[in-house]
Amino acid sequence: MSERSRLIGVGVGPGDPELVTVKGVNALRAADVVVVPVMDTGERGRAEATVLHYVAPEKVVRVVFALNERTDRGRREAAWDAAGERVAELLRRHGSVAFATIGDPNVYSTFTYLAQTIAALVPGTEIGTVPGITAMQDLAARSGAVLTEGTEPLTLVPVTAGAAVLKDALAGPGTVVAYKFGRQAAEVAEALRETGRIEDAVWGSALGLTEESIRPAGDLDGGPLPYLSTLIAPARREGGRGGKL
Repeated sequence: MSERSRLIGVGVGPGDPELVTVKGVNALRAADVVVVPVMDTGERGRAEATVLHYVAPEKVVRVVFALNERTDRGRREAAWDAAGERVAELLRRHGSVAFATIGDPNVYSTFTYLAQTIAALVPGTEIGTVPGITAMQDLAARSGAVLTEGTEPLTLVPVTAGAAVLKDALAGPGTVVAYKFGRQAAEVAEALRETGRIEDAVWGSALGLTEESIRPAGDLDGGPLPYLSTLIAPARREGGRGGKL
C-alpha cells in the first residue's frame, strides 16, 4: 500500500456515459478500486452503470448506502458508518480509492458524508474531487432552456426540503432548478401555477438513458414521477436580447 492513502470523489454525470469528463475517466482508471454506492435493494445504480463503461467489473466494489433513507436518522447514520468502515478497509488495503457519484461530488452528493467519515477513520488520507456534469446542465442542453442570463440569480432547491422552500424561490426574480421532486410532483406543479412560472418550465428524468423523458412542466398531471427528476423554471425574461445585462 502507498504511504498515504487517497480517496477521490468522481462526478460521473447524470447518466449519459458520454458526459463523464476526460479527467473523471482518468481518475477512475488510475484508482486501485472504484466504489459505487448502491441501495440495500441491490439493484444497479446509475453511477455503477456509468462506471462500467470505463473500468473492468472486477475493479468495481459495491457499497451499500442509505441513499433513500430520510426519516430514520439512526438507520441512516448506521448505514453511513458501515459504508465508511468498508471504504476505510479498502483504503488500508489498496491505498487509492475512487468513489463514483452521479452528477457532481460537491452538489448534494453522498461523497460529502463519506469524506467526513474517512477523515476520522483514516487520518492523513488525501481527499479530493473531480467535478461532474450536473442534471440541470444536461436538462438545459437537451431542452433548450437557458439557465442564466446577465445578472440573473440561479437557485437550486432540493424538494425533499418541502414545497414551501420551492415556492419561496419561485417568487424571486431568477431561474429556479428543483431536484428530487418526483414524490412531490403535485405540490411542485401547484407551486409553479401559483407563482405564474409553469408556462416556460421544463421537467426531465433519466437524462441520456433509453427511458429519458423531457416534457413541459405544464404537462404534469400530479402523478408520481421518478425520484431523480429535475425541473428548470427559467427567469422571467423581458426586454429582448441582453435585457438582463
